[in-house]
Amino acid sequence: MEEAMVYITIYLLCMVKIIFGPTMGYAAGFHPLVTTLLTITGMMTTVSIFSVFGERLRHTAFIRFFKFKKVFSKKSRKFVTLWKKYGIIGISFLTPILLSPPGGAILALAFGGSRKQMFVYMFVFSVLWSFLLTYGFYYSSDGVRELMGFHK
Repeated sequence: MEEAMVYITIYLLCMVKIIFGPTMGYAAGFHPLVTTLLTITGMMTTVSIFSVFGERLRHTAFIRFFKFKKVFSKKSRKFVTLWKKYGIIGISFLTPILLSPPGGAILALAFGGSRKQMFVYMFVFSVLWSFLLTYGFYYSSDGVRELMGFHK
C-alpha cells in the first residue's frame, strides 16, 4: 500500500510539472522505465483533461483570476511571438521543460490549436523529454545529483 502511494504521488506531481517524475522516481528507487512511464502518464492526463475541458476552464480561470490584467503585457507578447513563429509544435516542445502541462495545454488551446494536433504533439514531446530527463538524471554523474541534494 505504501509503494502504491509513492506511485500515485509521483503520477500526480507529474501532472503539474514533469521534472518531479525523474527526481522523485530516482529518490524512490524506481527503475528508469517505470519513472518514464509515470511521467508521461501524468503529463498526458493533464493534457487530456485540458483538451476536453480546456475552453470552459480557460474561460472561468480568466474571468476569476485575470479580470484586471492588461491584455498586451510583455509576457503575453512573448507567447504570441512564440505561437506565430513555431505554432503548436513549438508550444508542445517547450511545454514539458519550460511551461507546465496545464499551462502548455491552455496556451495551445487559447491560440486556436486543434485538440488532435495538440494531443499528438504533446504526447511526442512528452515521451522525448520524459525519456531524456529520466535517463539523463539516472545516469548523470554523482556530482550533478549531489548538487541537487540526492545522495545514494
